[in-house]
Amino acid sequence: MFKSLRGRIVTIVLVMIVAGWQLYSKSLKLGLDLQGGMHLALEIDDPDGTLSPEAKSQMIDQVEIVIRQRIDELGVNEPLIQKAGSERLIVELAGISDQQRARDIVQQAAFLEFKLVLPRSEFAPALPRIDRAIVATLGPDSLAALGRSFEATEGPSADEINAALFGGGATDTTAIDSVPAVDEAEPELNLRPFTFLLREGEFEGIYYVAVEDVELAKAFLALESVQRAFPRDIVLTWGSEPVGLGVGVYKSLYVLQEDAFLRGDRLEDAIAQRDPQFNQAQVAFELSRAGGREFSRFTGQHVGDYLAIVLDGDVMSAPVIQDRIGARGQINLGNSPMEEARDLALVLRAGALPAPLRIEDERTVDPSLGADSVARGKVAGAVGLALVLVVMIGYYRMAGVIAVGALGVYVTLVLGGLAGLQATLTLPGLAGLILSIGMAVDANVLIFERIREELEAGRATRTAVDEGFGNALSAIVDANVTTLITALILFQFGTGPVRGFAVTLSIGIVASFFSALYVTRTFFLIYLSGKKASDPISI
Repeated sequence: MFKSLRGRIVTIVLVMIVAGWQLYSKSLKLGLDLQGGMHLALEIDDPDGTLSPEAKSQMIDQVEIVIRQRIDELGVNEPLIQKAGSERLIVELAGISDQQRARDIVQQAAFLEFKLVLPRSEFAPALPRIDRAIVATLGPDSLAALGRSFEATEGPSADEINAALFGGGATDTTAIDSVPAVDEAEPELNLRPFTFLLREGEFEGIYYVAVEDVELAKAFLALESVQRAFPRDIVLTWGSEPVGLGVGVYKSLYVLQEDAFLRGDRLEDAIAQRDPQFNQAQVAFELSRAGGREFSRFTGQHVGDYLAIVLDGDVMSAPVIQDRIGARGQINLGNSPMEEARDLALVLRAGALPAPLRIEDERTVDPSLGADSVARGKVAGAVGLALVLVVMIGYYRMAGVIAVGALGVYVTLVLGGLAGLQATLTLPGLAGLILSIGMAVDANVLIFERIREELEAGRATRTAVDEGFGNALSAIVDANVTTLITALILFQFGTGPVRGFAVTLSIGIVASFFSALYVTRTFFLIYLSGKKASDPISI
C-alpha cells in the first residue's frame, strides 16, 4: 500500500484528514505571550526568618505539587508551573479571565481542622486577667486616646439575639449567660477593654464583636501579655463571615479547644452542592476510612455539643452534633455564591499548602499585546511563504510547484499535530514553526539538485528521480535527526518559551521528513505517470 501510487495517495489523504480534523475539533492553544494572562512569582511567607533555605526548598517542592493539582482542576490550558532557583515558584496562566479568583486559589492555604466548641464558662474566668493585661501593657492614657470608656455593659438579650438570627424568641436549646461581673474592688479593672467589646452569642461558646471593633479586638488579642493570660488549651477563633444582629453587623468569635481532633489530611473528596432545605451553598466532604472512624468516635462522644469546622484559621460553620457522624459531612457557606463553594472544594481536594505563600512578583499580560503579536506573526508568515513560493516555482518550475504542494501538506500536518497534542503555541513556537518550514524547503532543494545531477549525467527521467531521492536521503536524515536531538534536549532542560520552541520544532521536523521524502515523491510519481520514460521534466 505504501509503495504503490494509489496506496501513497490514500495514505496522504488519510493523514491530511486526521490532521485537519484535529485542527478543526481542538483548535490551537495560544500561550501567555499570544493571548494574555497572568504571571506570578511565589515564595514561602516567612516574615520572622525562622525557616532555613533547605526547609524553604522542601516546602516549595510540596507547594509545586499542590498548586499544579489546583490549577489543573481550575481548567487552565497548559499552565507553566516551575521552580525558579530553590525558593521561588513561577506560575503562568494563559487566557485566565478572572485573575483575582486564580490568585485566591493559588494562595489559599486550605488548612482544614475540626475542633470542639467549648462553653463560654470555661473561658470567662480569664476575662479579668485579659483586661488587666491590656491595661498594664497599654496604659490608661493609651486606652483613653481611643475615645472609649471601656466600661463593660450588658450586651443584647437572648430574645433580641434569637429574634435577629432566627426570627423568634429564645428556644429551649439556646443558652445565654452574662459576661461575669468583675470585682470592682480592684482599681485596675475600672477599665475593661476586651470585655467591653464582647457581646454574647446565641449559644454557648460564641461571642460577637461589632465589625467596627474587630481590628481593635485583634490588636488586643495579639498582645503577648494577653496570650499569657489565656486559659490553657483554649483559643478564640473568628468566624469567616459577618452576621447581622438587629441594626448592627458583628463578627463571630468562637471559644474553641486548641487542639484539633481531626485535620484535612484525612480528607479524600470534596464536592460543591446546594443545601436542599435552605438552597445555600455548601461543600460536602468525605473522609478516609481512618478519618471516618475517628470522626465517628469523637462525634459519638459529644452529641449535643457544637463542632467548629475551621479553614485557614477561620470558623466556616459550627453545627450542633445531633448524632454520631460517619465519614461524610458538610461545610455550610451560607449565602456565598456557588463559585466560592466550587473553589473551596477544589482547594480541599488538592490539599493544604505546607506554608503560607507570598506573591513576590505579579505581572499581567494584556491580551491586546498577544493579538498584536499574532497579527504580526501572520503577516510575517504570509510574506515568508510568498517569497518561498516565488523562489521555488521561479527556480525549479514544475518541480517547484510540486514542492509548494508538499509544503501545503506539511503546514497542515504541523498545525494538526500541535492541536492534537494540545501543545501551546507561543512566540518562540512561531519561530520554531518558521525554522521548520525552512528545513522542509531545504530538504526539497537537496532532492531537486540531486535529480538535476542525475539528469545531467544522462539518466532517464524516472531513474533520475529515483536516484535523486535516494542520494539525498542520507543528508536529509542527518540534518533532521541532529536537529531533532537538539530540540529534545531543549525540551528536557529548557523552561517555558524554550520548551514551546522545542515542541513546535520537533513536530515540524517529523512533518518535514514525511513531507519531503514521502509526499514530494508521491507528487513526482503522479507527475511522471502521464509521461514516457524518455520525456524531459521541468526542473
